[in-house]
Amino acid sequence: MNGYVLLALAIVAEVIATSSLKAAGNFTRLWPSVLVVTGYVAAFWLLMQVMKTVPVGVAYAIWSGAGIVLVTLIAAVLYRQVPDLAACVGIGLIIAGVAVIQLFSKFSH
Repeated sequence: MNGYVLLALAIVAEVIATSSLKAAGNFTRLWPSVLVVTGYVAAFWLLMQVMKTVPVGVAYAIWSGAGIVLVTLIAAVLYRQVPDLAACVGIGLIIAGVAVIQLFSKFSH
């Protein structure tokens, strides 16, 4: 399977796990805790597969950038933790950084 498809799946698993942390209540609630553990195990296993074909720096830049954006959006919807302007600018800069790596850097190929 394509490394970037696996990376997308790893990001989804990590976002599910991270978004479930608050609901898990310090691992006192079973199903959110199961989502946390299962999500992180799946995410890291998938990330290991990704790194067989995608450079580590590129994979991690995409992983972290996409994770930050998606977790922020989910937190805004589920937990009403809406980012302020400074946070949105910072997230925008992260997205721009990942785009620069993907579009202009020979490092990503």
